[in-house]
Amino acid sequence: MIKRTILVITGLGVTSLVLFGRDAASYVSTTYHKLTNAVQDTVPIDFQIDRARQMVRDLDPEIRHSMHVIAKEEVGLEQLNQQVVVQQEKSEKEKQDIFRLQADLGQNKSVYRYASRAFTNEEVKQDLARRFSRYKVADDTLASMKQMRDAREKNLEAAQQKLAAMINARRKLEVDVQNLEAKRKLVEVAQASSEYVFDDSQLARAKDLINDIRTRLDVAAKLANADVDVTAEIPLEEAASADITDQVAKYFRLDDGEVGKNGENKAVATKEEVGAVTAAFAHE
Repeated sequence: MIKRTILVITGLGVTSLVLFGRDAASYVSTTYHKLTNAVQDTVPIDFQIDRARQMVRDLDPEIRHSMHVIAKEEVGLEQLNQQVVVQQEKSEKEKQDIFRLQADLGQNKSVYRYASRAFTNEEVKQDLARRFSRYKVADDTLASMKQMRDAREKNLEAAQQKLAAMINARRKLEVDVQNLEAKRKLVEVAQASSEYVFDDSQLARAKDLINDIRTRLDVAAKLANADVDVTAEIPLEEAASADITDQVAKYFRLDDGEVGKNGENKAVATKEEVGAVTAAFAHE
């Protein structure tokens, strides 16, 4: 089975190389990314949000482990500081004893008494040599302990900063997931609202109906006002003459004379001329 799979993969590789040449790698890479993006686009957003929330929760064990390591290191560093203090006190006492013996040997006595016991000059020198050799080893040990303490303090400080950054990053991711959840709910509300979109044709018909009703009401109102205004009134002026010749004469002011284009007054037309003009208009 494995051998067959290898042969198939090899065959596909050779085919791609033959078809696309040196561009085969780019074609394969592009196809892979397109397929990956297509698959990711088909995953529901709810599932992706839940996946992100779970990934944030998966950070908790690592954070707790880091907190445990830091707490353990803090305890160890505190113990080391106590050891350094004790070693410093011991080293200081040994140094004072060395200085005392050194000062006593400067007196060049043959016998020295310490704690009700007598010691020769040579014994005191040998004791001073042993004390000095032991002090140098203890002093080197103390220096190493201080260096180790300083290094562990720096490592502890770096670990604490890393833990604080991790906790802050987790909180930010948690807030980001909550914001995504809220945004998803807003999108759902918007999608639900978009289902209640009115049909344009239905909306247009409703507008036309309202306009028609408004027009009919306006017409009815005008008719009602007209009915109210029309009343029988007493005529105060004489009715206009129905004679066409009088109407033409009044319109053209033939009885009053008219100023021509050259500023000359036209003669007043007689009634016969008015009749002739009227007849000419009627013939036309």
